[in-house]
Amino acid sequence: MRNFPGPLLRRSMAGGLSLAALLAALCTPVHAEAVTPAPPAPPSPPAAQAQRLPFTERYRATQHGGIVRAANTSISCRATGPRAASACPAVRGGGKGVNGDFDMFYVDMDRDPNTYNSSRAEVRLPKGSRVTYARLYWGGNLRVGEQKPPKDNGRVLIAEPGGQYKALLADTVVGHRVAHGADAFQASADVTKLVRDSGSGLYTVAQVNVAMGRSTAGAWGGWTLMVAYEKPEQPLRHLAVWDGFDALSSRSPLQIRVGGLRLARNGTGRVGLVAYDGDRGRTGDSFTVSTGRGSNTVLSGQADPRDDVLNSTISEAGAPAPERVPSYAHTLGYDSDVFELGNALRRGGDHLAFRLVSQRDVAWAGALFVVVDARQ
Repeated sequence: MRNFPGPLLRRSMAGGLSLAALLAALCTPVHAEAVTPAPPAPPSPPAAQAQRLPFTERYRATQHGGIVRAANTSISCRATGPRAASACPAVRGGGKGVNGDFDMFYVDMDRDPNTYNSSRAEVRLPKGSRVTYARLYWGGNLRVGEQKPPKDNGRVLIAEPGGQYKALLADTVVGHRVAHGADAFQASADVTKLVRDSGSGLYTVAQVNVAMGRSTAGAWGGWTLMVAYEKPEQPLRHLAVWDGFDALSSRSPLQIRVGGLRLARNGTGRVGLVAYDGDRGRTGDSFTVSTGRGSNTVLSGQADPRDDVLNSTISEAGAPAPERVPSYAHTLGYDSDVFELGNALRRGGDHLAFRLVSQRDVAWAGALFVVVDARQ
């Protein structure tokens, strides 16, 4: 197995946690010929880690614009062996199966010998828009057929469209919890400047600290890039990003109340959800929303049944899906889904109350974004 490119990280981590400092320090492209460097400074420690991170608001704005996201998995089934040779491609294409049924191996699309996992996904911004905020989330399971070291949880590589890898450190506390047979984590970092300068296109994220192999808990992991933008020609909207990290169960649902809103009657809106280790076909997952006026509305989509929303998909509501490489229909333990709020908004209101429940499936909640029309 190839190792995390330590010299590259050490050169670029010396400036601390800010992306600007990392970009300034990272002078040698990944693909450049080797140059004898000066003795590297000791690497900065990763962000502190916590057993549980309660969901809190990360970003809020009311502006003409919206939020888009790019996402992909970092690990998938290995198509080796008599059974897996046919079963794995069928599952990747959307068939039934769960990660615990397979020997799982890294997705690695960049042809770079210095990385052991990498995948790409498209940020698709409206023409003429301006990025106001962008945040990258990544996470996975460290304990499968192998045990990955938690010290690398807060580190990844990111490359903008057509660019070279840049080392990125988490800029906040990293969620890391051992439960239900998994050693799970999520980390995140502000990448506003990078995305604002680079714009639309395929972003590559590599070296997500996930374990390969096979176990009852299963291997899983991936990343999501959330990007808020403003565009004067679009409607005035409330935008919000929330994040945290904890295991879901029937006794501990995720509940988020986005207050202080002026919701337009019969308005439009979307919500994006990031979650880990949801198994396709294991029903009992539900995602609901209420505005305080009328009953709860159950959220679902063409790829996300109302009783199995945590079903290992990267789905887009109401629009052509952005490009992904690879573009597996079944991501075997990683969910990054966008839902239309639809009828939930017909009466307006002053808040949105979300509730995510996993009755039978062991899953982990990581992040959520909201885009909803504002009353003027």
